[in-house]
Amino acid sequence: MFTIGELVIYSTHGICKIDDICEKNFSGITRSYYVLRPVDNNNHHLTISTPVNSDKVVMLELMQKEEANELLEVFKCPGIKWNDSANARHNIYSKLVNTGNRKEIVKVVSTLMRRKSEMELLDRKLYEQDRKLLEATQKVLFQELALSLNTTSAEINNKVTRLIKETD
Repeated sequence: MFTIGELVIYSTHGICKIDDICEKNFSGITRSYYVLRPVDNNNHHLTISTPVNSDKVVMLELMQKEEANELLEVFKCPGIKWNDSANARHNIYSKLVNTGNRKEIVKVVSTLMRRKSEMELLDRKLYEQDRKLLEATQKVLFQELALSLNTTSAEINNKVTRLIKETD
């Protein structure tokens, strides 16, 4: 169980601070809820309530520096096999991202970043579903890596881009 004041990763909202843990009653059922506030949000009034004991919600502790460095090394690998079917690819990649397994998430981001780069060389664009998944996933991942390594998301992006170019 997480505690008030702790920073966590919460689905696509990214890094959130636990502002409160409280009891809420919905439809006659009282449960404990985390009250979260996204850290990187211009709307400071946004709060998210999520059940404390939910199997449907992925909430993770922030990664440590060692894990962040290990994950950066994964960007040297090619990633995941490309599936030419856009819908199948989106389903596969989304499921991997939704597991919360950071190593799998890095593989998805690496694959999509490499594909985006290939498409740009051909003066083409990444398929819209792929672009949206890449942007959302990359934002959360790079924010967390930056926080763990005491740097910026922009610097993480530069480092990852260099790692990918060096291994292509």
